[in-house]
Amino acid sequence: MSDVLQTIDQLVKSHRVVLFMKGSARFPMCGFSGRAVQVLKACGVTDLHTVNVLEDESIRQGIKDYAQWPTIPQLYIKGEFVGGSDIMMEMYQAGELQQLLAA
Repeated sequence: MSDVLQTIDQLVKSHRVVLFMKGSARFPMCGFSGRAVQVLKACGVTDLHTVNVLEDESIRQGIKDYAQWPTIPQLYIKGEFVGGSDIMMEMYQAGELQQLLAA
């Protein structure tokens, strides 16, 4: 495993809720990242750890390799990849994201 993938693995495993996104929770820099943050806030998440992929090109590319998922944002809960913005929205609307976060 490369250094970048190890760094990502440590981030994912050391925080309960991790969102790899463009920008920050306060200042999202794309609509999908902004929507992802809003969905998590609506779920009552207070311990969100965000990683701004725009600050590090190796993380930006590495996260795509880590999850075998081509887009950003990417959500991880308890070390498990959940999905991107669209999947988060679908899960939220079905009540599944709230259950996953409450478990």
